[in-house]
Amino acid sequence: MSIDSTTASAASGTATSNSAAKGAMTKLSGDFDSFLKLLTAQVSNQDPLEPMDSTTFVTQLAQLSQVEQSVMANTNLEQIAAKLASAADLSGIQLIGRDVTLPADRIERIGGEGLYDYELEESAHSVRAEILDANGDVLRTVSGLPTEAGARHRFRWDGLDANGATVEDGAYGIRLVAQDSQKGSIGYSGYATTRVERVSLEGAQPMLVLRNGTEASSGSVLSVQ
Repeated sequence: MSIDSTTASAASGTATSNSAAKGAMTKLSGDFDSFLKLLTAQVSNQDPLEPMDSTTFVTQLAQLSQVEQSVMANTNLEQIAAKLASAADLSGIQLIGRDVTLPADRIERIGGEGLYDYELEESAHSVRAEILDANGDVLRTVSGLPTEAGARHRFRWDGLDANGATVEDGAYGIRLVAQDSQKGSIGYSGYATTRVERVSLEGAQPMLVLRNGTEASSGSVLSVQ
């Protein structure tokens, strides 16, 4: 149920792209400085009796101007890219107070039943859900869940523990145990809906702080209600 590899791959690609862009910018700036020094040296060391041809001088000035414009254009593009990146970083703020669906291993009970969706990697012989407390101990086991692959199933938890007592509102861990006829494990993807309470800007990238006690990137959100 993790999307860390996808996120890491995207981050790696971005870092490589940024590094290449900085390298190109450094080379372009170096070319500009070298060209300027060369032109200055030519003018300073020219023979007064045979001065540089005016046409050649104008041509070199035009080339210098083109290099300078390229340097300025790249600088402007970097500034624009930085502003766009900042805007993307703050896009999660728009999700504050909204309910979002995303990959999760927690189920919430807020004044009623808790909902959890899952998809099996292949059809199973049996599927059960285990509700976990804060210590990871099983509060309740619910068997007989749908076993078909190729569809998203919804598990509804009535908010009761194994003794039939109503648990407190809040977020609880959930673990699905899907097995084939030989008791072999079958993988699954699980999803839950929770509310975005705030956005944390403390790390390398903004993170959504969720009501279920976890954090997630805005890129992991599958839908917004």
